Amino acid sequence: MITEIALLKIRQGQSAAFEEAFIKAQPIIEAARGYIQHELLQCLEQEDKYLLKVRWNTIEDHTTGFRQSDGYKEWKKLLHHFYNPFPVVEHYKRIFLNIDYAKTRIYNNGIHRKPDWFIEPYRYYFFQEEN
Repeated sequence: MITEIALLKIRQGQSAAFEEAFIKAQPIIEAARGYIQHELLQCLEQEDKYLLKVRWNTIEDHTTGFRQSDGYKEWKKLLHHFYNPFPVVEHYKRIFLNIDYAKTRIYNNGIHRKPDWFIEPYRYYFFQEEN
């Protein structure tokens, strides 16, 4: 698994329109082969600055699969005109992940359960009932 990171600087005053367009663009990337999950974070200090994190099975799923797809053409049409300047996109591999299970609370139908086994990405869990 790899993580794509893009620092997005949006044209001043266009954040609300960008966020609306991003909502429309999400299904495009979610349908891409090798897509796992994504997260869009807005900077607290500069409201027109965002961090996009996308997890892919392989770097080729992003660079070849998604970027050469018809879906990417629609993605570009919806989003690229908001960027100033165009973002640098980089790919990272995980070296370390720390999860403090003592502070993590997961609920399932109102029953508190703790993860017995955690598998990336976060949506896959094996649960064991607490005694």
